[in-house]
Amino acid sequence: MSASHPPTIIVVHPKERKSKCTVQPLRQRDDFVFWKFPRKEPEKLTSYVRLGMGGPEISRADADKGLLVLDGTWRLAEKMEADYQELPVRSLPVWETAYPRVSKQFEDPTAGLATIEAIFIAYHLMGYETEGLLEGYYWADEFLKRNRERLELSE
Repeated sequence: MSASHPPTIIVVHPKERKSKCTVQPLRQRDDFVFWKFPRKEPEKLTSYVRLGMGGPEISRADADKGLLVLDGTWRLAEKMEADYQELPVRSLPVWETAYPRVSKQFEDPTAGLATIEAIFIAYHLMGYETEGLLEGYYWADEFLKRNRERLELSE
């Protein structure tokens, strides 16, 4: 699969459990690169934006950029942010997750998304191809159903 944009870099925290990781199926694609935190190659990040909170909403204006995504629990991802703070942050609008998470230790943010859901939304809003992204994500149909109106409004 070839992409017309730089490969998406997913930085995975070493404590992220593979059994709970929603982006595992993307490892088979050549338009995704996986780094194990704290790996960082600044020379490869010159035209990237980081998916996060507190920045302007991601849009088609970012379509010429690559996407960097931090993958870990909310607490782990927060700790990883400092290592990539030089990258411009882009936020997502509120969409509804379908991922059935239950934390016994912490309360998840109300707008918390699974990593694959966040990547799908970012790709959709940037105008990137989304076909096949949700393959292997067991709750894909439910996610698309819950967000049907948002998908239609942003096309």
